[in-house]
Amino acid sequence: MDAVLFEMVEPHIALVTINRPEARNAVNGAVAQGLEAAVERVENDPEIWAAILTGAGPHAFCAGADLKEVSAGNSASLATERGGFAGFVRARRSKLWIAAAQNHALAGGLELLLSCDLAVVAAGANLGLPEVKRSLVAGAGGVFRLPRHLPRAIALQMVATGEPISAERAASFGLVNAVVPAAEVRATALDLARRVVVNAPIAVREALGVARQAYDLAEPALWEVSQAASLRTRATEDFKEGPRAFVEKRAPKWVGR
Repeated sequence: MDAVLFEMVEPHIALVTINRPEARNAVNGAVAQGLEAAVERVENDPEIWAAILTGAGPHAFCAGADLKEVSAGNSASLATERGGFAGFVRARRSKLWIAAAQNHALAGGLELLLSCDLAVVAAGANLGLPEVKRSLVAGAGGVFRLPRHLPRAIALQMVATGEPISAERAASFGLVNAVVPAAEVRATALDLARRVVVNAPIAVREALGVARQAYDLAEPALWEVSQAASLRTRATEDFKEGPRAFVEKRAPKWVGR
């Protein structure tokens, strides 16, 4: 059984599924290798404009690192050189990723969600970083990405206590985009992806490339990268198609170049 499933669910939209429901989709070496391959496939295919990351089964989006692998001394296999933990959290990604969490996203599972651009989460699910309860540090980005998304006091409380918050509370802070019944998570994420891929794909990638750096660069540098992104977009065929379609009162036909 493949640890990670990859399928094109609609034109321009890929669905990537962590397929270890018997282990609550915990990350082992096979998941890390599979997710890294999925990222590369999305990046290298010009016909894929957005991707959805989800987990198999009803019990968890991802339970984080497989502690059986950790206790067996196989911790190194849970990361890849290019992608970091799960082959994903440090991977270079230019295209939009949406987390579709059908249940709890804990530990490395929350770190995977935080690595995505958008998130749809099931009502009643919990999100948290319980690593300190096992004398661990959430080293796959959680301890610094969480404070970027939440009020400081809430984030520090979650990090220090290891206690989770509900999906509903996470949504109230803007950590996730939507909270829906579990049965509707995947469909809601797909609808969100459709609203992305209706747009010019290069413009989306260039705009995301700037927006993702908003926390990391000072404003003068952000002006520079924003201008460069605009110039690259202006050099594309789609840049001409957008205004032409508007004038002709029709839907644009993006070619992605």
